[in-house]
Amino acid sequence: MNRKAVSFLIIGFVLGILASTFAFSFLSHKKETDSNETKSLILKLAHVLDPSHPVHQAIEFMADRLAEKSGQTMTIEIFANGQLGSETESIEQLQRGALAMVKTSTAAMEGYIGEMALFGLPYLFRDEDHYWKTLNGEVGKELLNLGGEVGIKGLNYYESGSRSFYTIDKAILRPEDLAGKKIRVMRSKMAMDLISQLGGAPTPIPFGELYTALQQGMVDGAENNPPTLDTSRHYEVARHYSLDEHARIPDMVLISPKVWDSFTPQQQRWLREAADESVVFQRDLWGRKTLESLERVKAAGVKVYHPDKTPFQAMVEPLYRKYDDTKIGEYIKRIQSIK
Repeated sequence: MNRKAVSFLIIGFVLGILASTFAFSFLSHKKETDSNETKSLILKLAHVLDPSHPVHQAIEFMADRLAEKSGQTMTIEIFANGQLGSETESIEQLQRGALAMVKTSTAAMEGYIGEMALFGLPYLFRDEDHYWKTLNGEVGKELLNLGGEVGIKGLNYYESGSRSFYTIDKAILRPEDLAGKKIRVMRSKMAMDLISQLGGAPTPIPFGELYTALQQGMVDGAENNPPTLDTSRHYEVARHYSLDEHARIPDMVLISPKVWDSFTPQQQRWLREAADESVVFQRDLWGRKTLESLERVKAAGVKVYHPDKTPFQAMVEPLYRKYDDTKIGEYIKRIQSIK
């Protein structure tokens, strides 16, 4: 074989690898019919939750509705359980074009959109109704659209309930019960500030590594909502669940702005409608799953407590003062004024 033939073989091999990489990337294998008319977009979406989680089920619902609305010309391929990395790693993949969509907690967004930190403020929302009026109103819509400069577009919010403490050896009934306790938090400055303010030791650990960290005593506890405590099986190790309900941090679905802008107006409408319908589906499912999860962990031997929230609220008040005269402070005032 002469040198020119070898060169062509090498070039062909490299091009083959590049083609395969593109086929796995965020957007589309283009599938064409014999008449060369039909093109199908396959949108890759990653998240870290278990497939039994209500948020995953809502994403499946969105995928089904999008396929139906588009006549199977737009489909979402879901990678659950952190298959493609942590939330932060998935967001970075979206930014560089390796993923079309990501489901993430708004807490993980703080490093990209600073204003997202306000969701981590403890006891910001009066109740569930106030929370959803905020998400569905002007403030929520503004926050979805703040990420354009960093290659992120928010599509919708999902309910993620109230976050409460679960611990291995001792229940958290008063703020002083957190003194010196290593509490796993998301990689969020606000989440870490909250635990520090309450006297604990915030310990950022990827969610997928938390079960082992609890099991090995690397942390004394964590904080999350009932369905996540249930589906993650963390209750097998952490047997005390204190429903202080200190934060309501929504999940959100992100999409690459480049992908979104590449859609026709009809394709954008199909995806928007599918996403909105999945939010309604997920809110109903979440309510039922929360009650079921609490009953399930109780039946497994977990002790569930309802501590007085007043001393916790008083102790975290200085966190609000830090944001006076800032953009986050302006959002706090707007949220608190929502009736």
